[in-house]
Amino acid sequence: MITHIQGRLTEKNPTHVVIDCNGVGYMINISLHTFSQIPDNEHLKLFTHLQIREDAHTLYGFSSMAEREIFRLLISVSGVGASTARTMLSSLTPKQVREGIANNDVALIQSIKGIGAKTAQRVILDLKDKILKIYDIDEVSVSQDNTNKDEALSALEVLGFTKKQAERVVDKIVVSQPDANVETIIKQALKNL
Repeated sequence: MITHIQGRLTEKNPTHVVIDCNGVGYMINISLHTFSQIPDNEHLKLFTHLQIREDAHTLYGFSSMAEREIFRLLISVSGVGASTARTMLSSLTPKQVREGIANNDVALIQSIKGIGAKTAQRVILDLKDKILKIYDIDEVSVSQDNTNKDEALSALEVLGFTKKQAERVVDKIVVSQPDANVETIIKQALKNL
């Protein structure tokens, strides 16, 4: 019903903003990702999703249509409500959520507060085909010939870490920082192993 709101930003918090639109203040719930994208100037436009329940009408706002689309896909999964979807988009960028689902990364989805193994698996099972179709992602986009990843893995093995353990940590790093060089991957991995 309400697809976007444009107006003067009167209040800005990490969890919500208030936009004055011709004298009416709309309180809009946002993710930390959107919060980080909001410029400091007064004029603001957010793409919105209106959730109507028996006891409340709640607006959720997003800095991009892509983030709103991911949010809508997430809330379509049984057991994932609007607050869980917002937490997911606060913990990860929309791109990381998308790639995590496309690459069957249960550990990444499960790393989000409040999401257990079953819910993470359900999110991936329900959304993987939709994500691959909508975004035309090649399933092996992350794992294709990444020589930096391979070099980092062999270095970590030399340092005495098991291949399986190192691979799990390195995969997460490569997903979140696809351009990371060998040195960066190793440093990040050592912090997490």
